[in-house]
Amino acid sequence: MVTEADLKLPDGRTLHYYYTDTNNTDKNDTNGNGADADSAGAPTAVFWHHGTPNVGSPPEPLFAAATQNGLRWVSYDRPGYGGSSPYLGSVASAATDVAAIADALGLGRFAVLGHSGGGPRSLACGALLPDRVLGVVSVSAPAPHDADGLDWFAGWSKGGTAEQRAAADGRAALENFLEHAEFDMDDFTPGDQAALGGRWEWVGRVAGQAMEAGPAAMIDDLLAAAGPWGFDVADLSVPVLIVHGDRDRMVPSAHGRWLAARCPGAELRIGPDDGHITVLDHVPAALEWLSRRVGSR
Repeated sequence: MVTEADLKLPDGRTLHYYYTDTNNTDKNDTNGNGADADSAGAPTAVFWHHGTPNVGSPPEPLFAAATQNGLRWVSYDRPGYGGSSPYLGSVASAATDVAAIADALGLGRFAVLGHSGGGPRSLACGALLPDRVLGVVSVSAPAPHDADGLDWFAGWSKGGTAEQRAAADGRAALENFLEHAEFDMDDFTPGDQAALGGRWEWVGRVAGQAMEAGPAAMIDDLLAAAGPWGFDVADLSVPVLIVHGDRDRMVPSAHGRWLAARCPGAELRIGPDDGHITVLDHVPAALEWLSRRVGSR
């Protein structure tokens, strides 16, 4: 069961968030939100950081895997998506928003997992909330635009390259690009296309929901990722797992390799035949990895 709620922030913004109920849920937590605070035997919360563009509802295809590993999902619509107020912050601002939701839910410590555009946000939480984050999984994430030693635009699909170059050129260029851009299924591998029509159709569904209100949130999301992130991945001190598909046309695997090389002690898992979507088939194993890290800390 997924519960949804709104959180009013001190700056006047609203964050719309989600959490999955468990058999150990305490319906009388001190914040009145109906979620369980940290307690012995309670499943560990994993914050899901959604891609660009998506809404933040937790990943339905991964519910069973989370339960099997003693984990449960918490997530939220990033600013401008779904029920959350618009806000052009840096990638680092995701850590502030996650901390606010965790406080509202009475969660002292938690793990984070992000896919695609959510990957940098999961890394931000690990870098900026080291006393609260138990472990980080980043899947199919791009590196920062100022990544030293990385040919940043090499290996993207034609459409992906054009979109990312427009984001690097600023708001006007990105708005103009998106106004005239057409969705191209060739951005995805044949395996990705099959997965989007089957076991991962959920990804297309939440992307469609995100775009119902227009491209404004996506524009802010892309501009934040193209600008200074507000933290250095070299500062991460918590366990980190980087997962990437070697055939990814949306975010080339060189980005995952760069992130793994720069995050101290990070583990890298490359799916040799996977693209941007089929790599999600490796997330159940990543949840098992997280469960082991949670149990050891």
